[in-house]
Amino acid sequence: MNSFQNILYALGAGSLIFLTACKGNDGQDPTKEGEAVEVHMHEEGGAMEVALTSDQYKIAGIETNKVEIRNLTGLVHVNGELDVPPQNLQSISAPAAGFLKSSDLLQGSRVYKGQAIAVIRNPEFIQWQQDYLETVNQLEADRSHLEYLESEYRRQEELAKENINATKTLQSAKAEYHSMKSSIAGLEARLGGQSARLQLLGINPQLLKPDNYFSEITIFSPTSGYVMAVNVNAGKYISNTDVLFQIADTKHLHAELTVFEKDILKLKVGQKVRFTLANETRERTATIFLFGREISEDRGIRVHCHLDKEDIELLPGMYFKAVVETGASPVPSVPEAAIVSSEGKDYIFVVEKAVEPEAEMKEEKMSDIDKEVHEEGQEKGEHHADQHFKMVEVKKGLTDETFVEVILPQDFDIANNLVVTKGAFYLLSAFKSASEGEEGHAH
Repeated sequence: MNSFQNILYALGAGSLIFLTACKGNDGQDPTKEGEAVEVHMHEEGGAMEVALTSDQYKIAGIETNKVEIRNLTGLVHVNGELDVPPQNLQSISAPAAGFLKSSDLLQGSRVYKGQAIAVIRNPEFIQWQQDYLETVNQLEADRSHLEYLESEYRRQEELAKENINATKTLQSAKAEYHSMKSSIAGLEARLGGQSARLQLLGINPQLLKPDNYFSEITIFSPTSGYVMAVNVNAGKYISNTDVLFQIADTKHLHAELTVFEKDILKLKVGQKVRFTLANETRERTATIFLFGREISEDRGIRVHCHLDKEDIELLPGMYFKAVVETGASPVPSVPEAAIVSSEGKDYIFVVEKAVEPEAEMKEEKMSDIDKEVHEEGQEKGEHHADQHFKMVEVKKGLTDETFVEVILPQDFDIANNLVVTKGAFYLLSAFKSASEGEEGHAH
């Protein structure tokens, strides 16, 4: 009894055969009534095989070919957004605190350099002008008095040489003269600061008169571009540190890519980028110019690209999808449809030799010509017997629009192995269905 159980265990561990109900590429059921898709799972090495009859093979639309060595232009798919360099984005603040009297700017408005964009009002502006004029008048009076003190000081020096006056008188004249010089130097420094403050407000100090004071100032745009942000409204009190508006000069937009860490080594300065905006079908191009040196929390790296053709109608913040061409190199490759994924791994199906009942007996009876025709049919994908396909794990490399580089096992025979290039997904479905035990039985 124990021996019988051991035999059953050995048969069960050697291979399992399941029925599947997967449909072929044309919607037909490749597993006709009474025919089973065989799935063999060999424990040694973890090899997995799927077997089809010739009819199932045809209905499933299986096509095979060898792994090809192709010059693939690698493509890295990324996302990004348009942005402006810091020097092209202007944050505009008021030169002094006050109340916003008026502004016609709206977000998205086009503005030009030198255009009036806001009016600020503050009664303190009048006081600053008065202070300036008072300093001017005081400075003129002190300069006039300095001339008198200087002449008096020189006269006392001459008298001291002739011993006519007392030394105390000379020292007093000298002190008054140097004190006035210091006072004038202070007034000149104060006047310079007051003049600079008025010029910052847009008021020309040279045109100031007691009957011509200004209580309002006008802010002008320092650049041409589009209004990106409006942070104020009429009547609001603003300080000189508040950002009133942001204006972007869109003549020199650049494209900022977000490239994942695993792809960054594939990119180089000078590579071409093809991108399409979310609201367009038109493809635009850019060139990689600079790489960021910081990895974000989502393992992304910023890549700075210059647009090959400027367009002032584009706006910062627009999102796009892009592909980066990483250059051509000869690599083993298969059509994209030849690779299937399961549980985080990638596989291809390799054609095993067809198995026919009493194959050895048939081959003995075949003539040399028949054998040659039979073998040629096998190479062309003409199958007249149950065909076995082995799942082989691979890794993906470069990818273009139709072909994918495959990193194959070291013992893979590229010259002689045929790979399923069409119908691989069907074979994977057959294996999955069988391994889950759907409508299956074991032999």
